Amino acid sequence: MGKNQHVTPNSNGTWNVKGEGNSKATAIFDTQKKAIDRATKISINQQSELIIHDRKGKIRERNSYGNDPHPPKG
Repeated sequence: MGKNQHVTPNSNGTWNVKGEGNSKATAIFDTQKKAIDRATKISINQQSELIIHDRKGKIRERNSYGNDPHPPKG
């Protein structure tokens, strides 16, 4: 299982894709949608979790692409 990926805002209006625990962004995008698209691909490839933050930095969404501890029943 790889590092969880975070989509976070920058003060200049751009969006980071950043692996959890990394000091530098993996990529920087001008829109949140582009950042989410890239982070989703990385999360799927690494079987990790995607955490999307809003403009204020608060977590607004989480998606698991790896070992989901709570798989759906049935």
